[in-house]
Amino acid sequence: MDISEGKSDAREDEKMDELFNPQSSSVTFSRILYTPSTFARTSLLHLQEVGSLQAIHPHTSTRTNLTSFLCFVVLSGNGTLTYEGTTYELAAGDCVFIDCRKAYSHSTGYSTDGNDTSKNNINTPVCEKSTDTCEKDTATSQSTDSPTSLWSIQWCHFYAPSLPAIYEKYKERGGSPVFHPDDSAPFTTILTDLYSLASSSDYIRDMRINESLSALLTLLMEQSWHPESKTVSRKRLELVEIKNYLDEHYTERIVLDDLAERYYINKYYLTKIFKETYGSTINGYIIAKRITRAKQLLRFTDMTVDEIGNAVGMGDANYFSRTFRKVEGISPREYRKQW
Repeated sequence: MDISEGKSDAREDEKMDELFNPQSSSVTFSRILYTPSTFARTSLLHLQEVGSLQAIHPHTSTRTNLTSFLCFVVLSGNGTLTYEGTTYELAAGDCVFIDCRKAYSHSTGYSTDGNDTSKNNINTPVCEKSTDTCEKDTATSQSTDSPTSLWSIQWCHFYAPSLPAIYEKYKERGGSPVFHPDDSAPFTTILTDLYSLASSSDYIRDMRINESLSALLTLLMEQSWHPESKTVSRKRLELVEIKNYLDEHYTERIVLDDLAERYYINKYYLTKIFKETYGSTINGYIIAKRITRAKQLLRFTDMTVDEIGNAVGMGDANYFSRTFRKVEGISPREYRKQW
């Protein structure tokens, strides 16, 4: 197995700035285009590009059908993101996480002196027919030199075979393309670390990049959601009590109607916010608790499989075995033999 790291050279990248960015006069930036190893490309979260920029003139980037995911943080200034038919206003501290296989564009803000009427648009499209990827960067020069709202951002493009499914889970749990964390420093720290790794000669560089990108995804999952209202926030807090009840009574017969009545909450709403909050249906959560307990009993007791099924609330032996196999991929007896 080849785990040698990708080929990246920051100095070479700097020499190629003019080639890769025809509108380089619109921004100043530090960018590394990264080529991961074949092993990393097929098996790991891998980096494609990482960097930071400061806009000098108003500038728009438009892309579509790019096999990549983009995360960036607005360090200062403001701008906009257009994604899936919605335009988001961005300001310092905002974070973006999007699927670049879908069309998107982002633009820095204009200067704040009100002279936006004198604009000279320069359009430079770059299209790659083999991937149906089209990029057009638009730089807008102005007759003034007061770029007080022109943003600076820090970003990375990355990918993995599993990322489309991870992004669906991100959205399912309430993740938004744009959010404003209480503290953006953990994001910028990871992006800075990724830049350092990409420019290093570490012999396990791709493994370290995978680790950093995994930490980035964890942050995205943790911090993207924010309560829409005090009512929703209160209901989500009530879920803690419901979850505690499930943790204590998962071996018993639990009916959704009874649970909703017990906590005075609509069962459909309960189902929705439980899945958004914990990433699982109520039934899926109960099954996971039962299977986890069953594995403990299979490994550390001499109880029969039938006895274990009864002990975890799955009295029908066939149902217990089918469910265990569906979750673990093997039967309870095979699991016991393995351990």
